[in-house]
Amino acid sequence: MQVSINVNGEQRSHEVEDRTLLVHYLREECGLTGTNIGCDTTSCGACTVLLDGESVKSCTVLAAQADGREVTTIEGLADGEELHPVQRAFQQKHGLQCGFCTPGMVMASVSLVEENPNLTEAEVRAGLEGNLCRCTGYHNIVEAVLTAAKEKQGAAE
Repeated sequence: MQVSINVNGEQRSHEVEDRTLLVHYLREECGLTGTNIGCDTTSCGACTVLLDGESVKSCTVLAAQADGREVTTIEGLADGEELHPVQRAFQQKHGLQCGFCTPGMVMASVSLVEENPNLTEAEVRAGLEGNLCRCTGYHNIVEAVLTAAKEKQGAAE
């Protein structure tokens, strides 16, 4: 089947099998390998992207379900050389170690901060519980999200 998806602001059209997962579409058809494949069972969140602004695990969404919609991947967050505030906060607060979970963690965090820039630590932890990190212990990730949320609050004032 033919799908046409706006990926990171660029309209993309490809012929795909009906059963093609969005994560495979992004990596194989679009060449965007920042979206990682971790578990294929929606357990880890490494494949998280934004679908019409909402975070989704792209291993559980068919490319056909994204037809006519907008997808943002980690590659689409920065504005040229200017990092997205969540990316910048992850860098400043050292919210990563090996980096495998980072794209999915950042994308889930972007959605979380957009939904509620007045986050508490408990809300950040609850909001990210579907994204696993086996390296950091989450402290710096939570600090990064809270930093990005504070920056968003300041920009809204």
